Amino acid sequence: MTRFETERLLVAEWHTLQQQQWPSQDLATAVQQMLTPSVTACLPPSWQGDYSLERADQWIRERDKEDATWLVIDKSTREAIGLLILSGTDDFGHLRLGYLLKESAWGQGFATELLSGLVGWCRDNRIRSLTGGVEQANVASARVLEKCGFAPTPDNNAADAQRMYSIDFT
Repeated sequence: MTRFETERLLVAEWHTLQQQQWPSQDLATAVQQMLTPSVTACLPPSWQGDYSLERADQWIRERDKEDATWLVIDKSTREAIGLLILSGTDDFGHLRLGYLLKESAWGQGFATELLSGLVGWCRDNRIRSLTGGVEQANVASARVLEKCGFAPTPDNNAADAQRMYSIDFT
């Protein structure tokens, strides 16, 4: 299954969404509107900066080569409000997580709802563990992970810019 729903969100691999589920805009435009400097500030340096439609389209092509990228849709507005990126770290059901929400979706509980829904999806699909990194400056994202059952991994170093969090489903 390449999708899940929560009370307010539809989350599905971005190339599988049908027009009636998400009619508002094309993918490159949605990505351009999401990847603003404020949103990308805590992301890898190559993802930071302003996005033209051309850069957004290139970013989409790069994600398609690397990871499973899911679009987060607000069901009430049918607007794309975020991205969920999952990558397999091995063949034994361990996944690495990345996510972001556009600025207008911040502070509304969408991140907690998204990750809670993902945790349920992982349990239903026999995923063994989920791991994600958070820049130490991104306190809100770390709190969201902890609320959803993630714990800091024991190998975190206080001097590192990023802290790793994981949840085990076994």
